[in-house]
Amino acid sequence: MSTFDHTAIDEMLQSRVRLAIIAYLAGAQTAEFSAIRDATKTTDGNASVHLRKLEEAGYVSMRKHFLNRKPQTLYTLTDTGHQALLAYVAHLEKLLPPEKDGGRNGQIP
Repeated sequence: MSTFDHTAIDEMLQSRVRLAIIAYLAGAQTAEFSAIRDATKTTDGNASVHLRKLEEAGYVSMRKHFLNRKPQTLYTLTDTGHQALLAYVAHLEKLLPPEKDGGRNGQIP
């Protein structure tokens, strides 16, 4: 049985909103601010604060441009953000028992 070190979990992804944003962008690759806000069911202010923290950590990049004279803010998951999500998932998987020790084909018992 491997030991689980909770201190190794990425604190940036411990926020449910930030984890939801990263997971959403992992599937979408690039998304407009309003799509991220709607997908994560947050307010403009809450989404903005968490996206700024993720940007400062290098997990997402932000690009602003105009579309039909309307400003658009797009966010993209960076390689650093993608690797952080993969590491987070791998670390949490260490909590699940292996199949031979009582797990059921990778499902939570």
